[in-house]
Amino acid sequence: MTETTTERGRALSERLNPGMERALNERYGHLLPDMAEGVVDFAYGRQYAQPGLPLRDRYLATIAALTALGGQTRPQLKVNIEGGRKAGLSQEEIAEVIWQMALYGGFPSAINALNAALEVFEGESEVN
Repeated sequence: MTETTTERGRALSERLNPGMERALNERYGHLLPDMAEGVVDFAYGRQYAQPGLPLRDRYLATIAALTALGGQTRPQLKVNIEGGRKAGLSQEEIAEVIWQMALYGGFPSAINALNAALEVFEGESEVN
């Protein structure tokens, strides 16, 4: 049997962001019943799971884009920094890609993103 993009996305999202689909359903399901499955299918099954670019590189691109977009992306940035760490990115690589975005999103966006990264990194030390 061929795996669907939703099944592939669900497996990947559970590995990288356990409980994300459930959390989206609980928060938004009453307004948008198909939203959580759509995010899993599109973002994880059709984007992150594509073979043309390694997962860690996709996370670098995502972290860069969210940084350049600015402070309003902080919650998504933290989730993607956590995912990037699980995909093999080092703290230094994440910090470097964030700082590179100071050229494109400005210093405030980069500094806000670095603060978000520090929160994720500090959370890692508390777990270990």
